[in-house]
Amino acid sequence: MISKFIFHKVLGWKLVGDFPRDLKKYVVIGAPHTSWKDFPIAILARNSFDVKISFIGKASLFKPPFGFIFRALGGTPVDRSKRTNLVDSIVDVFNSKDEFRLALSPEGTRAKVTEWKTGFYYIAKGAKVPVVMFAFDFENKQIKVAEPYYLTDNMKADMNHIYDFYRNIKGAKPELFSVPDRD
Repeated sequence: MISKFIFHKVLGWKLVGDFPRDLKKYVVIGAPHTSWKDFPIAILARNSFDVKISFIGKASLFKPPFGFIFRALGGTPVDRSKRTNLVDSIVDVFNSKDEFRLALSPEGTRAKVTEWKTGFYYIAKGAKVPVVMFAFDFENKQIKVAEPYYLTDNMKADMNHIYDFYRNIKGAKPELFSVPDRD
């Protein structure tokens, strides 16, 4: 497969861990999201793992002339200017499909943030699916994938578990990545 060749041989990246093959539904969270490079690396890694994972992106990415590419790669546009209940809409998608894996960035942007968005958490809770953590470790040129994490009824403990996975990961632009402190 060409993606695997580019990912491993040309770019020199490694895969650490794997996506669960026995689970047909889960939310994938990818961080640190600090550079435009994250997207092509993620697509190459996803294709190397040979697992179907969809993603959402800002609607402007899906406009001509290149919007068709993002759709072909498994993307769905989201209009962030409208105040709709995106979480409920995505939960409905999970509930309507036999197989669905969705990747999101908990940071929600490539800019530095001090607090992560929690939509992924509420989507996973609402759809009753686990979260699979996916890290862009540019320092070691590795994509790290954690075992599925089943959320509890303690959001603080769940978020601290998630933050701990990413705590020592260096993104493409480390100065733009921040893991919130434990409470």
